[in-house]
Amino acid sequence: MAAAPLRVLACGDVEGRLEAIFGRVRAIQAKSGRFDMLLCVGNFFGSTCEAEWAEYRTGAKKAPIPTFVLGANSPDTLSYFPDVSGCELAENITYLAPHFRGVDILLTSPWPRDVGTFANSAGEIDTKKCGSKLVSDLAASLKPRYHFAALEKAYYERLPYRNHMVLQETPQHVTRFIALADVGNTSKKKYLYAFSIVPMSSMDPAELVKQPQDVTENPYRKLRKEAPKSKAPLSAEEEPACQFFFDLNKHQGKKRPSDGKERGDSQPKQAKKPPQPTGPCWFCLASPEVEKHLVVSIGTHCYLALAKGGLSPDHVLILPIGHYQSVVDLSSEVLEEVTKYKAALKEFFRSKGKRYVLFERNYRSQHLQLQVIPVPLDLCTSEDIKEAFITQAQEQQIELLEIPEHSDIAQVAQPGTPYFYVELDTGEKLFHRIRGRFPLQFGREVLASEALLAQPQRADWRQCAAQRPEEAAQARSFRGAFEPFDFSLRA
Repeated sequence: MAAAPLRVLACGDVEGRLEAIFGRVRAIQAKSGRFDMLLCVGNFFGSTCEAEWAEYRTGAKKAPIPTFVLGANSPDTLSYFPDVSGCELAENITYLAPHFRGVDILLTSPWPRDVGTFANSAGEIDTKKCGSKLVSDLAASLKPRYHFAALEKAYYERLPYRNHMVLQETPQHVTRFIALADVGNTSKKKYLYAFSIVPMSSMDPAELVKQPQDVTENPYRKLRKEAPKSKAPLSAEEEPACQFFFDLNKHQGKKRPSDGKERGDSQPKQAKKPPQPTGPCWFCLASPEVEKHLVVSIGTHCYLALAKGGLSPDHVLILPIGHYQSVVDLSSEVLEEVTKYKAALKEFFRSKGKRYVLFERNYRSQHLQLQVIPVPLDLCTSEDIKEAFITQAQEQQIELLEIPEHSDIAQVAQPGTPYFYVELDTGEKLFHRIRGRFPLQFGREVLASEALLAQPQRADWRQCAAQRPEEAAQARSFRGAFEPFDFSLRA
């Protein structure tokens, strides 16, 4: 049996004329039968309706049907709303706080473009090429708790992703994307998905925004950030239609030219060059100031070098070949190679019975240096390392916060923002936004402390400098040991 439809009345500005609106509602109900609710938009209260409102607030009078009103539109009526998050103002009169939290379930036929960014593999499906950017924008705006899609004849359950910027925005619920295969497929790919869900409107807010351990960054945030500011929002004419009812292109069935000629472009776009240093740089690989005898590996966009005056003979730096100040300034190609070097170093050090600690100080420095220091596995756990950093930070009144494992530091710090950052090879991360003075040797001091490497005399690199022949010998030794793990030699 079909549910009976709700009978709803909607009205415009009441402006405090409570008897007028409720009298009219009573007359309508006497003639046409009972209505389920009254929705009031605009100004419900007037600037001078205290006496009339007091009768409803105290219960002397009652609204004839459940009435829902919106908040103040001017300072004159703010006093009528005791709770900005919404509440019952009087019997049968409820203030709605129209704060959009998202939707529970989103259904789209196409996949969203780039849904696999920051996430587990989608198998044979290339998420950078399949699906629709329009759907990506829709998912980014609606923030569904579940998003189901199809058309690619594949099953893919993506790791959940967050819908807020860590440390910069109020925590929100996560989104789970599930793509389902076609019914009855011969490969026995999953095409039916069963789940239960409590509507977000019925959930405790704290429970709703809990972040699972495997949560990742939002796959669409980078796309929105990189969208040209001068360009109008993406329209259906900017991508080929994938279903007939989406096809708003004038030339149906024809692919858009990709050489730029249709737009009158005469030259292909040139890759953006990294910023140039304002003076001599000790770390730009092309610079004459670079101590090349310390270099142990050179990739396409990055290189690896022993640290001068390192905490240990295998203390290394990951450095961009071009001039970049911090990780948040890196292009996607450079960042991808940084990730490769981190993976190679993790495997290398683990083969030696060690774990690495990586830190970056984007403060009073002009070229990115990712310091990578190995620590014996049997000396301390990852929890010991985090505790040592946090304890020393507290002693120096430094707020060092833990950020989620799958977070992207570019979502925590904007370009040009001074910061200190720690990352363990387990993926655990600590972050401090520098707002004043910051101890330049803080990272080394923590690692050299009695709690970790117990070599406090090596906290200052200038006290650890060796002669050039010794440095060159250490570099040759490291280069030879690292060679089986060096991806740049297999390119």
